[in-house]
Amino acid sequence: MTRPSRSLLLAAVIAVAAPLTPAQAADLTARQVTEELYAASPSAPLDFSGRNLSGLDLAGLAFKQARLAKANLFGADLTGADLTGADLRAANLDRVIAIGARFDRANLAGASLLRPTTTTSFEGNGRETPSFTGADLTGAHLFGVFSGGSFAGARMAGATLAPFNETGFIEMLWRSRLDSADLSAADLSGANLRYVSLRFANLKGANLTRASLRNADLSHADLTNADLSGADLSLADLDGAKLAGARGLESATGLDSTRNRDKTVN
Repeated sequence: MTRPSRSLLLAAVIAVAAPLTPAQAADLTARQVTEELYAASPSAPLDFSGRNLSGLDLAGLAFKQARLAKANLFGADLTGADLTGADLRAANLDRVIAIGARFDRANLAGASLLRPTTTTSFEGNGRETPSFTGADLTGAHLFGVFSGGSFAGARMAGATLAPFNETGFIEMLWRSRLDSADLSAADLSGANLRYVSLRFANLKGANLTRASLRNADLSHADLTNADLSGADLSLADLDGAKLAGARGLESATGLDSTRNRDKTVN
């Protein structure tokens, strides 16, 4: 399959009625970005801060810790791209194709990552889902399918993964999905995880203090040694959730309204 056909097909996986065309054309071509990155090095990273790179085919590129703060990457193809250690603070990554992309240790504080294409199926799988191991996602806004992905050790304090209207969209994807994702030792303090599906997720040692897990699906999630101090668990599904060593449950709210609490594993 040719790349244009592939990109269109993959983007259609989670497409909605809103137009995908950016308001303005990119101010660099994919070839220009490729040539500049080829000549760059991590010790002297390129500075694309504030640049409009929307819609470009940047698949497979090594960004070598490039500076992309406030860059517009709306709809760009980042399939297999290596953005390890990149500066993506407040960047617009909405609708990107991010299958197999690496954002490990990248600074994504305040970035927007809404409805990225992360998989060739609606279910998602860890072989395709982008990796955010050790990334800084403080205050970031994410919405999409990240099932099987790694957020191990990520800083996600104050991040939002909830639906915009917090009751779901009238479409196939109505909540963020992190089923079987690795969030071990992640800092999710104060994060908005309302309605998020975290089935079978690894939340061992995660910091969930003051996080909102209202209506979240925590079925079979591993919360061993997690800190739930002040967390809102109202209407969360705890079917088969592992709570051994979990701290702060005495100060968590909404426990009386959780579903399947009698089926938790302690």
